[in-house]
Parts: sequence; structure tokens; C-alpha cells
Amino acid sequence: MKGGALELGAASKGLAPKNAVNRGIAILDFILRIVAIVGTLGSAIAMGTTNQTLPFFTQFIRFRAKYTDLPSFTFFVVASSVATVYLVLSLAVSIFNVVKSDAQGSRVLLIIFDTIMLGLLTAGASAAASIVYLAHKGNTKTNWFAICQQFNSFCERISGSLIGSFAGVLVLVVLVLLSAVALSRR
Repeated sequence: MKGGALELGAASKGLAPKNAVNRGIAILDFILRIVAIVGTLGSAIAMGTTNQTLPFFTQFIRFRAKYTDLPSFTFFVVASSVATVYLVLSLAVSIFNVVKSDAQGSRVLLIIFDTIMLGLLTAGASAAASIVYLAHKGNTKTNWFAICQQFNSFCERISGSLIGSFAGVLVLVVLVLLSAVALSRR
């Protein structure tokens, strides 16, 4: 009897730190999701509201640069917006993981959808990054001229938008790794 009680007490002590670590991982997961929401939402808003108009010779003829002029930027805004909506919806599952730190099904679900959003966000940010590079450097072989010398404000905003999006990509990578660590601790 005494030996059985001792074994039960040792087993319960082993579970307490494991659940505490899993709860800590779940809280970190929730915080990182909020950080990713800020990054992806900020980048979608910055890109979606980017435009600049420059006068040419007279006030009646103007050159305009807007994010909708380039399909890569439109895809970027859609991808960032979809990722933001997903991250907001996933907060509920993340809260569930904080409350019930030993849940496995919800972690698997988060890994699957986080990986899908990681791919979507990476694709959108990469497509936009290639156009931003051409806007800054140009390509003389294909007669693509660098437009950032004329459209300074436009280029600053689209470049800044990429920073928030790639930060969201990095946070999603960490979220996938955190969920995998939490599942492996079971």
C-alpha cells in the first residue's frame, strides 16, 4: 500500500511539469498568433492603400502608381488578408489549447492549417518581393525601368509592407514548430 501511494505521487509529479510546459507553449502560441495578425493585417492594409500620382508636364496629364496595377500586388493583398482572417479565427483554437493543454486533435488541426497559410503567405510575399525588386533596380535587358526614383512614397510603402508579411511568415514557421513540439511531448 505504501509503495503504491509512493508510485502514484511520483507519477502525478511527473505530469504536472509536463502540463505546465504544454500550457506555456499554448500561451506562447496565442501571443505569437496575435503578433502574426498584426504583421499580416498591417502589410495588407499598407499595400492595399498604396498609390501615388505624379504630374507630367501639365496638371491634366498625370502618372499614377497603384497596387492594383500589378497582379502580384493584388495577390499579395488577398493572401495577406486570407492569412489574417485565418489567424483571427485560429485564436479560438489557441485559447482552447491554453485551457486544455493536453489536447492533440486541435494541435494537429493547427499544424495543418498553419502550414497551408504559411505556403499561401510565402507565395504572396515572394511574388510581391520580385516586383518590388524590379521597381527598385529595374531590368535593362527587358526594358523594365526602376520606378522608385520617381515614385518614392509608393516604393517605401510597398517595401514596408513586405517586412510585415515576411515577419508573419517567420511567426507561422515558429507556430508550426511549437505545435509539433507540443505534440511530441505527449
